[in-house]
Amino acid sequence: MLGDNKSLLRTLEERLGIAVLALVLLFLGAQTVFAHEFKVGDLEIGHPWSRATPAGAKVAGGYFTITNNGSTPDRLVSISSDISDKAELHEMGVKDGVMTMRPVTGGLEIPAGGKVVLGPGSYHVMFMDLKQPPKQGEMFAATLTFEKAGTVTIKFAVQAMGSAAPQEDND
Repeated sequence: MLGDNKSLLRTLEERLGIAVLALVLLFLGAQTVFAHEFKVGDLEIGHPWSRATPAGAKVAGGYFTITNNGSTPDRLVSISSDISDKAELHEMGVKDGVMTMRPVTGGLEIPAGGKVVLGPGSYHVMFMDLKQPPKQGEMFAATLTFEKAGTVTIKFAVQAMGSAAPQEDND
């Protein structure tokens, strides 16, 4: 009987080990999806993300971080995507207790050696007149054009409706 218990325990340990290994591999795979980055010139674009939208929605937001590793400033001058008819850079703020949102004119400066975070409640991309709704777990492409670095196509990871900003965008 003692031998049967040892055999049962060994089988349980093997199964638990396989389950833990599967979870570790799943977690590592998810990290590569959530930690995607793009580079153009001295600029790094970190973890572009968006939220899923309800059926019939006409707009979606886009968020990411731009880090300028160069010694001269650059400027994000335009954004386009096949997911929408139009994409604009917007700024959100609060003035006299009233939340406002307005398009950014003249582009967004990325200071030399600096970082700009596009996130909920501040700078962000507005994808307007959606051709298709962003769906959780999928990705969609957009092209960013910078004054000096040129253009780069990035992919937005779509998260759940109402989800919080990923940790790497909260710093």
